[in-house]
Amino acid sequence: MSKKALLIIPPERFNEDELFKPKEALENAGIEVTIASTKTGEIIGDFEGKAISEKVFSDTTATDFDVISVIGGSGTNDHLWENKELSTYLKKAYKDNVLVTGICAGAVTVVKTGLLEGREATCYPVDVQKDQLKENDVKYVEKHVIAHSDIITGDGPDGAEEFAKALVNAIN
Repeated sequence: MSKKALLIIPPERFNEDELFKPKEALENAGIEVTIASTKTGEIIGDFEGKAISEKVFSDTTATDFDVISVIGGSGTNDHLWENKELSTYLKKAYKDNVLVTGICAGAVTVVKTGLLEGREATCYPVDVQKDQLKENDVKYVEKHVIAHSDIITGDGPDGAEEFAKALVNAIN
């Protein structure tokens, strides 16, 4: 059975590198990728890149996937950080042993679930994100990727390729 990945993007302003680099690496490794958001259809990224959200994330079953990744971008802060439904979805996925991951503002979305309390994570090195880690009792580490066996966080566009490799390695 082929492995599957769910990449969750905000309904507007996702980061292109953070979506397209992991998507490409996963697909090149033979992993089936589904892009989801809080709506379906075409979504425009921070730099006018386009992606198609095939599903509303809450209409998917987390256990159908081997990895779930929350992608960053300026829209992630606005639409996903305080999304209770997404937080509940990620916590349930985690409880069901699905690998939960996030990059940049998506890493903050994962941190806000409380799943990384007392542990290390990374995010984009700006105060607005680092402060969120502090507030949730997570130690910020300035690295491209922090890979725990159960949760992976990435720092942003510069770490997108390394993040992509970490996802592939973790589920292959």
